[in-house]
Amino acid sequence: MNAALRETLTPARRPCGSLSVRVMGERAVLRCSGALWLPAHGTLVAADLHLEKGSAFAARGQMLPPYDSRATLAKLEAEIADLAPARVVLLGDSFHDSRSIGRMAEDDRDRLDRLADSRDWVWLEGNHDREALVQADATAVARLPGRVVGDMALGALFLTHEPMPDGPAGEVAGHLHPSACVVAHARRVRRPCFVTDGRRLILPAFGAFTGGLNVRDPAIAGLFTEPPMAAALGKDRVHALAWADLV
Repeated sequence: MNAALRETLTPARRPCGSLSVRVMGERAVLRCSGALWLPAHGTLVAADLHLEKGSAFAARGQMLPPYDSRATLAKLEAEIADLAPARVVLLGDSFHDSRSIGRMAEDDRDRLDRLADSRDWVWLEGNHDREALVQADATAVARLPGRVVGDMALGALFLTHEPMPDGPAGEVAGHLHPSACVVAHARRVRRPCFVTDGRRLILPAFGAFTGGLNVRDPAIAGLFTEPPMAAALGKDRVHALAWADLV
């Protein structure tokens, strides 16, 4: 296993130098993990876990180590241990496809149940996992902990999966897997990132095997009328980056 993949699958535990911003007046703490902490609401938010992506690729003959769900849930477990949220909201595409739940290892399912125990656990429907969540909600054998919703309001914020050009003020979304690219020491550095202009916020993908889309791509840049700030994930801090510094 190469070094980059090993680090992804066995992330080191470090204190997080989070970045605190305001979105429509609501304090939003951007975590090194890519999760969002909303202290006024006791709510932890994460987007695009894509659980069982590795097993989905394996089923199509492209072999990846089958440990992405384990690594992603371990990262989520660490955030829950640090913050003790009353509520966890997952912003859609928590599962990679409609059959992901059935492919999960028993210990991963057990860990998921433990994480959700005694807290409000909310699954938002995403384009990858809408069918899986509906099936899980309706079938006792595959039932997931928590509840499934399309989107939800939380104070001045509106939590949804896919950001829309005409989305409401306070929109908090995932789906696009934003990443920031800068040139440092004569080389390009690319990192997952948050993107916000204080009116809306897009979260990076939380999952271990998720890629990224450059924030300068029109699919992301076109959502903002003014240049937003990118907040790139470092190993032990979140770095605020001016739009003009991005490539």
